[in-house]
Amino acid sequence: MSRNFNLIIPLLLIFAGCAGDYLPKPMGYNRIDLPERSFTQLENGRPYTFEHSVHALVEADSFNLEQKAWINLNYQKLGGKVHFTYLELDTKGKDIKTVVNDAVNLTAKHQVKAYGIEESVLLTPKGYTGVVAELTGEVPTQFQFFVTDSTRNFLRGALYFETAMKNDSLAPAIEYIKVDMAHLINTLEFKK
Repeated sequence: MSRNFNLIIPLLLIFAGCAGDYLPKPMGYNRIDLPERSFTQLENGRPYTFEHSVHALVEADSFNLEQKAWINLNYQKLGGKVHFTYLELDTKGKDIKTVVNDAVNLTAKHQVKAYGIEESVLLTPKGYTGVVAELTGEVPTQFQFFVTDSTRNFLRGALYFETAMKNDSLAPAIEYIKVDMAHLINTLEFKK
């Protein structure tokens, strides 16, 4: 009898464990830990200066190595980069109308995938004019801006992420970097 009892208990446990329907768990979202905000002044050697996040590495832009004023702010822990292009106006056909049209057209190219593009015109504390474009939808760049003094200097920035994640998963990182860019724009100063 004890031998049968030892056999019955494991069988009961097996059958009891198989009761109910199994549902797979949904895929989770990646955890994004946002660092504490802290800023530092951009190193000299460029025709502009601003305060940027200490959590972003300043890198030479690898797309156009001849342009020493083109840089990237690499948010390595967040997987994002802000690409900066600088143009000196009134040289080689780079007047304000041409470069603003180019910047607007680069943003407009994302209309194919964007649910919406919200643009805002701003005036910085230094008196520069800027335009900020926030794009929604599954677009490669969710935030773009340019700032100009309208006579000599033009700086454009665009945020990109090096991941295939959906933008709603990246929303905390996008918002974090947007706040950093607002600080950067407000501290931007073109050198004379």
